[in-house]
Amino acid sequence: MILEVVKLGEDILRQKAQPVPEVNDEIRQLAQDMFETMEAYDGVGLACPQIGKSLRMFVLTADDDIKRVFINPQIIQTSSEMSDYDEGCLSIPQVYETITRPAKVTVQALNEKGRPFTLEADGLLARIIQHEYDHLDGILYIDRGDKAFAEKTEAQFKKRAERAAEKEKAKAAKAARIAAKIAAKESKKSK
Repeated sequence: MILEVVKLGEDILRQKAQPVPEVNDEIRQLAQDMFETMEAYDGVGLACPQIGKSLRMFVLTADDDIKRVFINPQIIQTSSEMSDYDEGCLSIPQVYETITRPAKVTVQALNEKGRPFTLEADGLLARIIQHEYDHLDGILYIDRGDKAFAEKTEAQFKKRAERAAEKEKAKAAKAARIAAKIAAKESKKSK
């Protein structure tokens, strides 16, 4: 099932996610739904806060095309070597910025079967792990770049949300007026 991806400005994106208490069928289904959602939006990674759930879990598919699930992950080591990459995010669509991160990471987590694993990653895989891991701590990639760019991006998304709310309010008011007219006609018919 394709889930709704929350956008910049939603409170959940700025909150620290809660640990997954138990790896069960519900969590496995959630991981499957997250993969479907990620693929539908042409993403390479997706964290639970991005779908409105405060759980420490993310999924990804890097350049090796392996689907990976990370439950209650912990980055236990990062390299001193750094690398730059133009990052984007499904929660901040069509906005990209060059972000500097460690080139290599070592992460420990549980997989979708509840089994612990340790993964040493570099390249794009390391980048995606760090990006999605940040989501679990309420950090967005724009927080790791130019401060002015982050402020401008947040202001843009706030305006978008306000415009969408105004449109929704106008739509609801129009629907209420139509419903009132229909009710008035029905009332006249019954007299």
